[in-house]
Formats: sequence, structure tokens, C-alpha cells
Amino acid sequence: MIESRAAGNSAIRMILLASLAASGFLIWLIYFNEPAADGAVDVAFLPAVNALLNSMSAVCLVVGYVFIRRRDRESHRRFMFGAFIFSGLFLVSYLIYHYFHGDTPFPGQGLIRPVYFGILISHIILSVAVLPLALITAFFALKGRFDLHPRWARITLPLWLYVSVTGVLVFFMLRAYT
Repeated sequence: MIESRAAGNSAIRMILLASLAASGFLIWLIYFNEPAADGAVDVAFLPAVNALLNSMSAVCLVVGYVFIRRRDRESHRRFMFGAFIFSGLFLVSYLIYHYFHGDTPFPGQGLIRPVYFGILISHIILSVAVLPLALITAFFALKGRFDLHPRWARITLPLWLYVSVTGVLVFFMLRAYT
């Protein structure tokens, strides 16, 4: 048991380090890196793809939650795996978009501006937290640690769902003003 706990702690440390590195890379890519050759690759369609992937992740999260409440672990597992797949595809698409396009400024003015930035800032901060939380929650499930998995999932699920839904909101708000 002590060896198992040490291995679990080591895995959690690795998840936290990888998440920190990924977050640092994203900050650099979006805010400090110059976009690749302007117009070299048309990525204008990717924000819509990203919104779709976030939507699909949110649907999987909700359906997975419904299945676990019904005690259908196998269906829950499948939908949560789907949420990971959609979120992973989102991350790849997001990286590609920002590599070629860079940041997208919000041109809206008036009351919508602080609303948009309130949603965006909370989305960004919580997305940084969701990455390690989701990985740790999944780690406990994959290791069969069902004494710890639900405890972490109670925190992870609402945050991950918020990040997925606000990602779609940010897309539509940007789309409405650009």
C-alpha cells in the first residue's frame, strides 16, 4: 500500500508538472509568440471547430454524469473517455489556430466588454485548473481508486463543464463582434 501511494503521489506530481508546462507553453504561444507566416495557412474555420469540440465535451460530461448517477459505470466510462477525446482534439486545434493566427482581440464596446472579459478571464483561469484536475481524476479511475475518484470528480466535473460551456460562449461573443 505504501509503494502504491508513493507511485500515486509521483504520478500526481508528474501530472502537475506537465500541466504547468502546458499552461506556460499556451501563455507563451498566445501572448508572446509571433504568429506563423501571416496567411500561410487558412485557419479561420478552427474557432467554429473548437466551439463544436467544446460542445461535444460538455455533452459527454453531462451524459457521463447521468450514467454514473444511474450506476452504469461502463457507459459513464465511455462518455468520460469521449469528453477527454473531444477536449484533447480541442487542445490540438486550439494550438494550431493560435500558432498560425495569434490572439483575437475583442472589439465589442460598452457593457458587453466587461461581460466578455469576465467570462474569458474565468474561463482561462479555470481551464488551467481543469487540466490537472481532469488528469488526476482520470488517473484515480484508471487505477481503480474509487475511494478517491468520486471526491476529485465532484470538483472536476463542474469546473470542466464550466470551461467547456464558456469556451463556446467566448466563440459566439467573438463571432458576434467580429
